[in-house]
Amino acid sequence: MTRRALLLFVAMSLIWGIPYLFIRVAVAEMSPSVLVFGRTAIAAAILLPIAVARVDLRAVLRRWRWVVIFAVVEVWVPWVMLGSAEQHLTSSLAGLLVAGVPLVSAVLALATGGRDRISRRGLVGLLIGLAGVAAIVGFDLGVSDALALAQMVLVVVGYALGAAILGRRLGGLPAVGVMALAMSLSAIAYAPIALIQWPAAMPSAGALAAVAVLGVVCTAAAFVLFSALIAEVGPVRSTVVTYANPAVASFLGVVVLGETLTAAMILGLGLVILGSMLATGGGGAAAVPTPESDAGPAVAVEAV
Repeated sequence: MTRRALLLFVAMSLIWGIPYLFIRVAVAEMSPSVLVFGRTAIAAAILLPIAVARVDLRAVLRRWRWVVIFAVVEVWVPWVMLGSAEQHLTSSLAGLLVAGVPLVSAVLALATGGRDRISRRGLVGLLIGLAGVAAIVGFDLGVSDALALAQMVLVVVGYALGAAILGRRLGGLPAVGVMALAMSLSAIAYAPIALIQWPAAMPSAGALAAVAVLGVVCTAAAFVLFSALIAEVGPVRSTVVTYANPAVASFLGVVVLGETLTAAMILGLGLVILGSMLATGGGGAAAVPTPESDAGPAVAVEAV
């Protein structure tokens, strides 16, 4: 791995590990819908000019229907569900649960057919991953908010579906162009909801700063840097960054917010990572197989 690739990898590990912290800070003073609107509007304002300058949108607009579907399953539903869940769950737990996305991606790839067939190794990986999720949540679900956990399930499934759509239906398109259009559509969709739910009192500087970081760093800059990482090391190897994100999220939750990280949660994360590696063949955290007709490889993006 080159020095540039290593720097990009470290940057992405941090950038996609910190959103859980900032989401929890923001939703303490504003509704999840207001947060989603602010984040997507900021990201769109940055990504659209870049996509226009690169002439990325022309090709993307030809598949606009799939971009809309991608925006729904990757942003519209998961981001508001994640914000709502983090009003009741710790940021550490949310980050650890999202680590299960590769497992769901593997299940979806198998369920939809294609060239891949489940192997004994893959089955073992899925079972290990499920055991890890159980360890993270705890077998006594009474200690956690059931609705918040259900919302996290929607988040994980949405991210996995978004990955499959990105690879199978939007493969070969400029990633920045796809995200620029997706962010723009998301901001437009959430604008009227945000207007209705706009906070009566001005949020604190910390909450506003959290929204700004989520929009500028964790969304706009993240996709530009991730595109550079893909160009540097390839789409499959680049998804290995997924394994580092939950660890960063947990560390920040404990250090900054004083959250509790139990031994079971640490063990669970290890099992989820091991299970994901086995279930996906060890090549990447979220490489979803694509049909022969696709123009490009699939890259699962945990756009947290």
